[in-house]
Amino acid sequence: MSLDLHFILLLALRMAVAAAFVVTASFITERAGPVIGALIATLPISAGPSYVFLALDHDAAFISEGALASFPINAVTMAFCLTYVVLAQRHNTAVSVGGAIVVWIALAALERLVTWTLLGGLIANVIAFAICIPLFKRFQHVKMPLVTRRWYDIPVRAGMVATLVTIVVGMSRWVGPLVSGTIALFPVVLASMTLILHPRIGGPATAAMIANGGWGMVGFGIAIAVLRLAALPLGSAAALSLALATSVVWNLGLWWLGRRKAALIASEAKQSR
Repeated sequence: MSLDLHFILLLALRMAVAAAFVVTASFITERAGPVIGALIATLPISAGPSYVFLALDHDAAFISEGALASFPINAVTMAFCLTYVVLAQRHNTAVSVGGAIVVWIALAALERLVTWTLLGGLIANVIAFAICIPLFKRFQHVKMPLVTRRWYDIPVRAGMVATLVTIVVGMSRWVGPLVSGTIALFPVVLASMTLILHPRIGGPATAAMIANGGWGMVGFGIAIAVLRLAALPLGSAAALSLALATSVVWNLGLWWLGRRKAALIASEAKQSR
């Protein structure tokens, strides 16, 4: 088998695996409602496969540098979320999603002009969360209507994530870890979900799902920082596993706190009757 054919077949396999993972997670998200759906959507279900495939082609130093580039991009994604949530209250899908993507691209381009350290990325994330999470609160409580799937749902989602994997893996040989780390965090899951759900259930309901993901994005940012710190001393495989565990445990903690809060509210309401 020629080297080019081997690369194409391997890339096709990676695209298929990543697409299947994201499509499955998206379907679960739609069924679970805005709160649980947001926790699932903020797991590394698109960036994770991209980083795994990068790790297969590059060493731990490449992954560490890529994670450093990804860390401030997490703050940029929060701006994407806030832009969509605000626009979706009054505008159609094209304006809401398009505007959010334009903001993400513009801020990501500006972010590349800065030489980042882990501390700098932490400060950028703290500022983004301090601004966005309080603003999300007024948009979070919307009932999720029943979602009817269309025939093109799977091709659209699979195509978007497969394209992302192709770009990240294909370009990583030439653009290096910094650009690869930036591209890997393009919000493909959030973008695909908003493109599909907004026309069917409306902007406010779709925005509620995105708004409920604010604290989940905090855990995602922590996972990226863990990947940066662990890649060199532990190796890529252990660092990626640890980063995934960090994100999952964080979101499970958020789920548990939400359940506990709901139970307390229900108990207080029962006692007041």
